[in-house]
Amino acid sequence: MNDTPRENEVEERWSTLHDLEEWLQAPMMVLSFAWLVLVIVELVWGTIRLLEVFGTAIWVAFIVEFAIRFALAPRKTSFLRRNWLTVIALVVPAFRLLRGLRFLKLARAARGFRLVRIVGTANRGMNALRASLSRRGLGYAIVLTVLITLLGAGGMLAFEPAPEVQGGFASYADALWWTGMLLTTMGSEFWPRSLEGRILCFLLSLYGFAVFGYITASFASFFVERDAAAPEAETASGADLAALRAEIAALRADLARDKGSHS
Repeated sequence: MNDTPRENEVEERWSTLHDLEEWLQAPMMVLSFAWLVLVIVELVWGTIRLLEVFGTAIWVAFIVEFAIRFALAPRKTSFLRRNWLTVIALVVPAFRLLRGLRFLKLARAARGFRLVRIVGTANRGMNALRASLSRRGLGYAIVLTVLITLLGAGGMLAFEPAPEVQGGFASYADALWWTGMLLTTMGSEFWPRSLEGRILCFLLSLYGFAVFGYITASFASFFVERDAAAPEAETASGADLAALRAEIAALRADLARDKGSHS
């Protein structure tokens, strides 16, 4: 008897959370794509004061949205477990506001935070696309692959620049070409030298292995279905069926003649 009100409250809070997520879906999707563009611009060309202020405003909006969802979630631990990558992605930008701390002056720490930011941005973009293209499997995979390619190329340029790494990338176009070849599993002569570049390369390779086969199979299925629906394909199938029927009729006639001769 005492559990019923509690269960009703839990269901009501889950329902409220679901309604809130649907209501925030469109604006958060726009902010997610804007954030992705800002991260790519920062990785490739560096940051300027105006873009930094704009990015901070978007980050604050993400924090407020997550805090409201967390407050409404009836089971906090379960909610955090499902959104652990989002939590990390929200925490990392805070270190940009604490540049005076001594340990943050280390290049290794800054590069590690940048890698986490790239992964978190990819995860947020993935969630935004899933919400908008959930019923278009191939379209979702293609658009997501384009975004991952653009973001991954920016990360590789930041981690493996030609002035710092022998054989590295001299421009964003070079990094974009290399990332595209990696995702299509064709490979390249250059392999990352830095730890962050190798981790990002490994993640991109996993994504390419998992998704590119699906895209290829979808295109192959499309062309097979189109060929099967072509008029000449139907004519050929009809002719084959007519020939098979003629052969069966001739075989029956031969069997009938043989039976008559034996009798």
